[in-house]
Amino acid sequence: MQRQAYQLKAGSLSNLKLLTEELPEPKPDEVMISVKAVGLNFADIFAIWGLYAATPEGVFIPGLEYAGVVTKVGSEVQDFKEGDRVMGVTRFGAYTSGLNIDHRYVVSIPEDWSFAEGAAYLVQTLTAYYGLISLGNLQKGQTVLIHSGGGGVGLMANRIAKKYDAFTIGTIGRPDKRALLEKEGYDRVIVRSKNFEQDLKQALGERPLNLIMECIGGRILKIGYKHLAPMGRMISYGSARYTTVGNRPNYFKLIYYYLTRPKIDPQTMTSENKSVMAFNLIFLFHHAELMHQILGELKQLDLAKPFVGHRFSFDQLKEALLLFQSGKTIGKVVLEVHDKKEN
Repeated sequence: MQRQAYQLKAGSLSNLKLLTEELPEPKPDEVMISVKAVGLNFADIFAIWGLYAATPEGVFIPGLEYAGVVTKVGSEVQDFKEGDRVMGVTRFGAYTSGLNIDHRYVVSIPEDWSFAEGAAYLVQTLTAYYGLISLGNLQKGQTVLIHSGGGGVGLMANRIAKKYDAFTIGTIGRPDKRALLEKEGYDRVIVRSKNFEQDLKQALGERPLNLIMECIGGRILKIGYKHLAPMGRMISYGSARYTTVGNRPNYFKLIYYYLTRPKIDPQTMTSENKSVMAFNLIFLFHHAELMHQILGELKQLDLAKPFVGHRFSFDQLKEALLLFQSGKTIGKVVLEVHDKKEN
């Protein structure tokens, strides 16, 4: 197969180059995928900027998830055949029209899902479930604060929490996202502002704050931690405040935010009986058995198909990433691969 792939050396979006190259035959335990859609994630931006600890050295292909069609299977693969519609995750390498991947990191797409919906499912849903259930130990009827409630992870986190009859409070950075959160069934919606603490108190009422899905950082993180109930858990999986719009990060802003970041004393945590846990999903990608275990549990929850808020063609990657940085997106941002030539 001849493929197109976005490649760069980390540092700037302007370094991204779309190159054409031959894709080698799949190894015995691999499948070859003709990619039809690619899901975008905040980790992609930080990797492109070189701010992600897991960013490969030298030239690499960004991207963590995709959906497409199996075009070839390795000699040892029995779970898939040519023509199967699949979605998958990869430790970078998804910004492409074709790839070879270990068959353990590929799963079938439900029949009534589009490729775009397949590319919008795995990373955000695994993140939401691992944070809420595996680390957060969500229990029936608890109160959950979900930041970036209109994003891909936030929407799935709310759906999962609702399966546990949780009272959910979603936060957003822009008031025009409120309607989506209300439609998705959040119990309360907060537009993050200088009044965030008062708004959070009002949303909570007499309810204890049991669990926070934290991805903002800074003052918002500090306030959330302050209002955690005893035995409450904060699950940190990102820090969106470090994101700026442009080819390169705003280094002065990054330095200021880093130096003024909240600091939590473990000895104080002991007396307050609160927990802070953090994770980076990319490091879980090499634990295929855990991924399939979680996917099996998710299947039992019977969640609705993911919400794709923005679709771009494959050659509009830079435009898609710039919009993604802006904070104006809702749901998942997906690239769609059309009219790809293969041989």
